[in-house]
Amino acid sequence: MKTRIDRPGATCVAVKKSLPAVPQYLQAHYWWAYVHPRAVHVFERQWLVNLILWGNYKRLCNAVLHDYGHHLPGRTLQVACAYGDLTPRLANCVTPDGSLEIVDILPIQLDNLASKLPRDVPIKLHCMDSAALGFADASFDRALLFFLLHEQPQAVRERTLAEALRVVRPGGTLTIVDYAPPNRFNPLRYFWKPVLDRLEPFARDLFSEEVAAWLPKNGSFLTVSKQRFFGGMYQMLTLKVAEPVKDRQTDE
Repeated sequence: MKTRIDRPGATCVAVKKSLPAVPQYLQAHYWWAYVHPRAVHVFERQWLVNLILWGNYKRLCNAVLHDYGHHLPGRTLQVACAYGDLTPRLANCVTPDGSLEIVDILPIQLDNLASKLPRDVPIKLHCMDSAALGFADASFDRALLFFLLHEQPQAVRERTLAEALRVVRPGGTLTIVDYAPPNRFNPLRYFWKPVLDRLEPFARDLFSEEVAAWLPKNGSFLTVSKQRFFGGMYQMLTLKVAEPVKDRQTDE
């Protein structure tokens, strides 16, 4: 099995000797969007991604880039591939001394993403489970979860958040963009949620609870900012990884 794709420039796909198993929930509920060989052909269309997000794709991508100041020094981690032009736009913000790394558990998604990326930016793509990242603690300056959490069962979602926080250095940030509980005056609260219940059964959690419900309870982060979009149906949450508290020795 081919485990590495060599491309001109600095972009490559780096994977372990043995690929991680595709989770059962992904096979069962998202085969049509990500796993099937024709999924990429169907969904890798900017207009379609924007339509699925009710015209908010560019707005949400712009919010992420603005939050980063269109400037990405150091190491940046994107957890899971995304259809559309988000990752190429992130790549264009990487500074000469910076790097961008993306993880996804599906080789087909990594292959698709590799075809969209510039060849002159230090980029690495890893075939890896978001709930079991193979990086050392505090490896990255920032991490991004863009519409991933709503696709995961609660237990996987909790591990993904814990792992993302673990690999970000103290003082670094974790940015989360996803669905949120819409305000009661948003008509899509009553129309779109039943559609998602059928197509994306785990998304209902994001419509009824805040992300804080699945974050670690160890006080390892601080909430920096929280923004809502489109009548509250989408959110961008920025967390800052806290500095470790040094044990104080007291004389007895």
